[in-house]
Amino acid sequence: MSLQLFDLSGKRALITGSSQGIGEALAVGLSGAGAEIVLNGRDEARLARAADALRRTGARVHELAFDVTDHDGVRQAVDNFEASTGPIDILISNAGVQQRGPLEDFPADGFEKLLQTNIAGVFHVGQAVARHMIKRGEGKIVNICSVQTALARPGIAPYTATKGAVANLTKGMATDWAKYGLQCNGLAPGYFETPLNQALVDDPEFSAWLAKRTPAGRWGKVEELVGTAIFLSSAASSFVNGTTIFVDGGITASL
Repeated sequence: MSLQLFDLSGKRALITGSSQGIGEALAVGLSGAGAEIVLNGRDEARLARAADALRRTGARVHELAFDVTDHDGVRQAVDNFEASTGPIDILISNAGVQQRGPLEDFPADGFEKLLQTNIAGVFHVGQAVARHMIKRGEGKIVNICSVQTALARPGIAPYTATKGAVANLTKGMATDWAKYGLQCNGLAPGYFETPLNQALVDDPEFSAWLAKRTPAGRWGKVEELVGTAIFLSSAASSFVNGTTIFVDGGITASL
């Protein structure tokens, strides 16, 4: 009986930024728990490749290409999908970008890009999907935060600001939408081997520092995010709302 709480059979999950990295791993994981998957990205060719790979595992997959920074485009894509295909029961807002540089020299256009993708994108997609969830009286929203939601590191202050904002936006979503039957939570990865972090993965000095700084002593593997994502997407988290769960090997717990 307890395992049924984590069963996602009959549910449909939209995962933004899911043609690679964490998003793709979560798509594979939620599919394994029974969910039908809606992959999203801006690059239609890359999206098609990810969808084909996922279908070969036996998953039920849809492709929904849109740019999370385009408010009207997001709403049109979500509304059309709901009308033509069916409800989106689970939203995982994963799309994000990174740009590094000293804060005193950080370009304004780079800062704006981070704001639009990492914060506004979560708002645009969350609002578009939640409007339908509210009508049905249920839904799950999982916003991908970061270890930088709680901590800062030299050279990424603007990114840190956006991920802190995502956690607070998540609290706001829960505060406004819990009364409609929605659960809105954050999942905050630590340092994981992803394309977004490839420059750091390839840096022996940084990897050595990370191994010493993280109690687990290593980089995380994207598959290690799946269990928490399934929990937050399933009936198992029916009274969990407005919180952010850190999956970081202990880095935020240790000085």
